[in-house]
Amino acid sequence: MTDTRILVLGVGNILFTDEGLGVRCIEMMQEKYTFSDNVTLMDGGTLGTKLMGPIMDSDFLIVCDAVLCDDKPGSVYRLIGDDLRKSLAFRDSMHQTDLVDTLGMCEIVGHRPEAIVIGMEPFDYDTMALELSPAALASIPVMIESIIREIEAAGGSCTPN
Repeated sequence: MTDTRILVLGVGNILFTDEGLGVRCIEMMQEKYTFSDNVTLMDGGTLGTKLMGPIMDSDFLIVCDAVLCDDKPGSVYRLIGDDLRKSLAFRDSMHQTDLVDTLGMCEIVGHRPEAIVIGMEPFDYDTMALELSPAALASIPVMIESIIREIEAAGGSCTPN
């Protein structure tokens, strides 16, 4: 384990089916795993710039979110760089703030961590419902495995409960 502070941030609006899959992913991970002290899992909901403090307190940021890549619903992706804008959190339209702008503000005021998105193509992000679609629910384990690989590559660890 390293001293790298890893923040795993689940974002999205849980009131709109798969738009909340990042938050649901964090909830499942908290239920099923215990993480090393340098790993923090956080429900970021739709907080936008209110997440600056936790983001600036991390060295490595993993965002879990719905992403729009025009692929089959349930497809899981790893996004970096310019591809971050495929994540719903990185578009003004869904979460009301642009996480890229939030990261930029973090950089201006002192610290911007390295950031990646582990995302999933949503089936439905318009219908008001608390449950994930069957396609998203079936792919959550793949998303969790991807997140765990990123945590371990960054110097964190987790064990199943």
